[in-house]
Amino acid sequence: MTSTKPSASDPAPRPKRRTFTPEYKLRIVAEYDAAPEGEKGAVLRRERLYHSHVTEWRAARDAGALENLVDRRTSPARPKKSATEAENEKLRRQVERLERELARNKAALEVLGKASALLEMISESAD
Repeated sequence: MTSTKPSASDPAPRPKRRTFTPEYKLRIVAEYDAAPEGEKGAVLRRERLYHSHVTEWRAARDAGALENLVDRRTSPARPKKSATEAENEKLRRQVERLERELARNKAALEVLGKASALLEMISESAD
C-alpha cells in the first residue's frame, strides 16, 4: 500500500513565478515587432513567452503607461498590509455593509408603519 504523505525531501522545488522589468518588456516588444514574420515565434520560444505577453505589453506601451508594465500582483514594490491594517479594512467593509442593511431595514419599518396606520384608518372609517 502506498503512503499519501509527501516525502521528506521533495525532489523538485516549488516553481516560482517569473517577473519582468519594464525595460525587459519594452525590449522584447521592440524585438518582436522588428522580427520578420517567420521569426516572431523564435523570439517567443527563446524567451519562453506567449503571444499574449507581447500583446499585453504592447498595449501598455502604446497607452504610454510604462508603470502599467509592472505586474502589481507579484511586484516586490507592492507593500504588504500589516495584520492590523488588514483587520481594520475588513471591519470597515463590515460596518459599511451593516449600515446599508440598517438603512434598508429602517426604510422597510417606515413603510410598514405607514401601511399599518393606513389600514387602521380604513378599518375605523368602516365602523
